[in-house]
This record gives sequence, C-alpha cells and structure tokens, in this order.
Amino acid sequence: MDMLEGKIAVITGGASGIGAATARRVAAEGARTVVADLNLRGAEDVARLIGEAGGEATALYADLGDIASVRAMVQTTVDSYGGLDILHNNAAATRLAARSDLPILNADPHVWDQTMRINLRGTMVATQAAIPHMIARGGGSIINTSSVSGLAGDLGNPAYGASKAAVISLTQSTATQYGKQGVRCNAITPGYVSTPAVDTAVRGAVREVMLRHSLTPRLGTPEDIAAAVVFLASDEAANITGQVLGIDGGLLAHQPYVADLRT
Repeated sequence: MDMLEGKIAVITGGASGIGAATARRVAAEGARTVVADLNLRGAEDVARLIGEAGGEATALYADLGDIASVRAMVQTTVDSYGGLDILHNNAAATRLAARSDLPILNADPHVWDQTMRINLRGTMVATQAAIPHMIARGGGSIINTSSVSGLAGDLGNPAYGASKAAVISLTQSTATQYGKQGVRCNAITPGYVSTPAVDTAVRGAVREVMLRHSLTPRLGTPEDIAAAVVFLASDEAANITGQVLGIDGGLLAHQPYVADLRT
C-alpha cells in the first residue's frame, strides 16, 4: 500500500474518530503524517500507533480557533519534514454543536461566532498557510470535511450547518484560484459516522431512523471516510478538484418518503 508514498500530510482533528482513522490510513499508504489536535495526548497516542505499525508520524497541538496556532502547525510540519503535500481540514467544533447550537429562535450569536471561527476561519487559515508550500513542491491536495448538514436543513445545529455549507464554497474558491498552480481542493460530506462519541449521543430509536434512511445496509465508519480522503489525496485523483463527494450511505440521494414506503 503506497498510494501516498513520499508525500507529507497534515490531518487536523487527528486524535479521534474520522481524523484518527484518516491519519492511520494516510500513514499506512506511505505519507509522513502530522496528527494535529487540541487533544495533544490523544494525537500522541495515534502517532504512536502509526509508528508501531511501521509508519512515520508526529503529534502536534493545534487550536483551529487560534490563527497563530494554525500557522505554527503548518510551519512546524514544513520545518520537520521539508514540505507539505496533503492537508485534511477535518477538525470542527463538534462539542459546541452538540451542546450549544440551538434552533434559530434560541440561537446565541456568540455560539455562531465560535462555530464560524473554528469550522470556517480555521479551515481558511490552514489552507492559506499550506498553499505556498504546496505550490513550492509542484502542487498538493486539500480535502475539507464538510457535512450533509451543509447541504440540507435539520431540526438543530444551524450554526454548524451554515459553517459546513460555507466550507463547500471555500473549497470551490480554493480550487478555482490555485488549480493552475497545481493545488487541488475537494470537500467530503459525511453523513452519520459511527464513532464512540456519536454512538453515545445517538442511539436507540434515533439510530434506527438513521439506518432506515441509509441506502446501504450499514451506517458509515471512520474508515469509510479515510478511504475517500486517501483517494482524493493521491495522484489517482489528479483531475478531480472543486468537487463535493458525499460519503453518507446515500442519505441525500433519495426522495424523503422512501424509508416510509419501504415499511
């Protein structure tokens, strides 16, 4: 497995869930990998597992809400490994969304500010810092984690959804402005992804509803997302840029009454 042999990658939000699975898969495909997260201990654990599996990885503290921290993440990567080829902008304010992102009439503008600062501005600053280094190496691949919440409305989390919709627009702008210089940028839109944190929050009848509306016989896993990121980061996807790839089990592909008619 060497789809990313010789490449240098940064995975934000790499300490757990989708980020951890992606960091492990990217490293297994041959990339020297920086596992960046607010949770430095968790990032160190992931980097250690990568090393034990024969890969090469470094853990870095990174706060996507802090401009200096994001820029330092990229610069430290370049100083350590000599460049940057792959950036997976995966970190997001998920805990804020789960606890404080209320419906519009009850929404707190400060929560919106924090959500945009992390999910959107953090992604932009990381992208901004990475692009010159990618251009210097002849190009690179940026993969932004958006969400099905950025494509359709929901009963809650409007700030999260708006931020993820904006990430798609940022993806398209990045692809448009720097494609001729060899930088590709794509977005992925996961649906329900089964992680320990998500499974704890979403279980029982709600989980069954998610499964009913999936077109596949199971719910998504972090490894499903990791596989897509590796493809988009690789030279196999050399002519794919500015695209939004749904990894949602077909959640948004069907008419809303399909699950009801099946039963």
